[in-house]
Amino acid sequence: MSSSEAVDQLAERARAKKRAQTRAAILRQTVRWHWISAAICLAGMLLFAITGVTLNHAGAIEGSPKRIERTAEAPEPVVQALRAAGEGALPAEARRWAGEALDVRIPASAPVEWSEEEAYVALPGPGSDAWVSIDLGSGEALYERTDRGPVAYLNDLHKGRNTGAAWSWFIDIFALGCVVFCVTGLILLQMHAHARRTTWPLVAAGLIIPLLLALFLIH
Repeated sequence: MSSSEAVDQLAERARAKKRAQTRAAILRQTVRWHWISAAICLAGMLLFAITGVTLNHAGAIEGSPKRIERTAEAPEPVVQALRAAGEGALPAEARRWAGEALDVRIPASAPVEWSEEEAYVALPGPGSDAWVSIDLGSGEALYERTDRGPVAYLNDLHKGRNTGAAWSWFIDIFALGCVVFCVTGLILLQMHAHARRTTWPLVAAGLIIPLLLALFLIH
């Protein structure tokens, strides 16, 4: 073997070693991000998977709505504050009084429907609907709440219905974590596919089956 051939072999071995080291580094990082995203998204994935089933069979799951109704009469200072407001958010005095007399928390940001006769506040929440109405003449107040049960509560969490800004942010971050989990999983599949012949047929089936269902069986 000539000296030039020996040099070429050494250079090729060095390149192969570098490629192997690069592949190993990519694999380590991919595995790390895969298990981190799996750990972060585990509880959320279980929640959304289970509620996906309950949503799909919502008609077959019987609920047991519970209705609560409370009445009270607002004192004159509260009624005067309401009359003076006439638009915008419910006055702080009215919100404090409602918390004490009707045992209901009305956020300062809650939208109010004003009319000449009453102030009406809708208070929907996950799995529940509620409202407060205060008569601007007599001060008579009525609070009504309907709870549709824990399954409805979880279903609304799945849909992000009336869940507030914090849960909306959680859903966005959770979705990003799921994207990281899936992409890193796909990279791992590609890196190990040579040793598992069924990898790409199964991936293709996971893509083609829902596509065919959507094209031909959804009306």
